[in-house]
Amino acid sequence: MQRNETKRRGISFVILVISILFIGIGFMRKEHLEVLQKAVRICLECIGIG
Repeated sequence: MQRNETKRRGISFVILVISILFIGIGFMRKEHLEVLQKAVRICLECIGIG
């Protein structure tokens, strides 16, 4: 019983570390600015300005 819980926590930790790594890579490549730019463009198209 305890072995399964330990394994589950280990897997959760690995997924967390990988997620943080990918978020960091995205920030280094300035992907967040592109996502924001696309969001603004979509919003402007929705209200009919873009």
